[in-house]
Amino acid sequence: MLDSTAKFTPPVPVPRAEPLGLIALLRTLKNNPLEAWTQAHFEQPVVMGGLSIGRVAVVSDPGAIRRVLLENCANYQKDWMQRRILSAGLANGLLSAEGSQWKAQRRALAPLFSRKTVLAFSAAMVDSAQALVERLARQQDRTVDVAVEATRTTLDVLERTIFSDGFGRGAEEIRVAMKSYFDTIGQIDPFDLLGLPAVVPRPGRWRLRPTLRLFEDAIDTVIATRRRQIAENKPDVPRDILTLLLEARDPETGAALSETEIRANVLTFIAAGQETTANCITWSLYLLSQSPEWRQRIRAEADREFGDGKADAADRLVETRALIEETNRLYPPLAAISRAALGPDDLAGVRISRGTMVVIAPYVLHRHRALWTKPDVFDPNRFLDGAREKIDRYAYLPFGAGPRICIGATFAIQEATIVLAAIMRNLDLELAPGHAVWPVLKVTLRPKGGLPMIVRRRVR
Repeated sequence: MLDSTAKFTPPVPVPRAEPLGLIALLRTLKNNPLEAWTQAHFEQPVVMGGLSIGRVAVVSDPGAIRRVLLENCANYQKDWMQRRILSAGLANGLLSAEGSQWKAQRRALAPLFSRKTVLAFSAAMVDSAQALVERLARQQDRTVDVAVEATRTTLDVLERTIFSDGFGRGAEEIRVAMKSYFDTIGQIDPFDLLGLPAVVPRPGRWRLRPTLRLFEDAIDTVIATRRRQIAENKPDVPRDILTLLLEARDPETGAALSETEIRANVLTFIAAGQETTANCITWSLYLLSQSPEWRQRIRAEADREFGDGKADAADRLVETRALIEETNRLYPPLAAISRAALGPDDLAGVRISRGTMVVIAPYVLHRHRALWTKPDVFDPNRFLDGAREKIDRYAYLPFGAGPRICIGATFAIQEATIVLAAIMRNLDLELAPGHAVWPVLKVTLRPKGGLPMIVRRRVR
């Protein structure tokens, strides 16, 4: 049931009445793809279109999505666009691998992000959240970009849980490099949309080379240090995810990951674990700053349930988790799931021919008029009091679905819940006067220009 008091409608582009022409579309996709969606995308189950590179079907029907991601997933493989984006350092990792390589990696890596393993990281996440609170508290009455601070915190969590020996570089250097990385790979190159072959140089990819070299050097240092510790049989070798990754074996074959696969997955963990969770925290803080009712509810829950140091503290923060789920509905961490049809199929009564690019866009799906009541309104009650169970599994996809659902979803939700509870329990954050918040898509959804907020210690 939609909360009748919830009137806040967060800022997003108004859907276009008609599709853009080719030149305008190329320009919009380069600057901010969110501004290219039309009204039809938010109203129809399947919208067919096309570019010079072929036919495109944007699918928002839950039954059709279930077919693509689960029931007939063998007919749909990652398309050339996703492979092109993920090839920048993430090739051979869990995000981009296909077929038997992906299955072997998934089997080997699944225990690293089991609920038991993630729960064991609660204390480290609490420590990191408290460090953030103390850092912000020192900025009393000052304006701070909480988007930057959220990123620093998610990197700190990674350092405490995945890479206990550090990143092989300073955390701030990694943060800046990662921002550059997403800014670059997040720009859809017109050459790609025009179907030019990969041998034609893309300027953005050339600019990315120094950043990738930095990541490669840092990752090689981290892996070499940990391998040396393990080889020397030191008693204090951290039992973090890096160690588990190096020890991981496919339970069916007993095979370890190759050095290339390990390197690609380390970068995947850094990129996904830092960027998407930081954005979720940032958007949640913005939404709370605009809703006195939910700010009060989240604060009261944090006072009541958080701070006793118990490992399951995040599980008791039910309303905070609902807030996070609503944040991920409005500003989902996953921009798009796209697949290429290997053979013909039928999706929601629409014939899909071989070679069609099938796009499932959570941003569109989560605001679709046929699936949600008042879809543009902020209301976490959608995910409380039994309402959550009424949402079709394939109408809400912040972390994907099916066999390729994000392996780190539990880790991300637990981390965001703990960080938000710590902040709300101790601080007041107010959006800086005059700052206009606007979502921009660069692989992930970020607020354009960051999120400047005035920090004050909470008066109890």
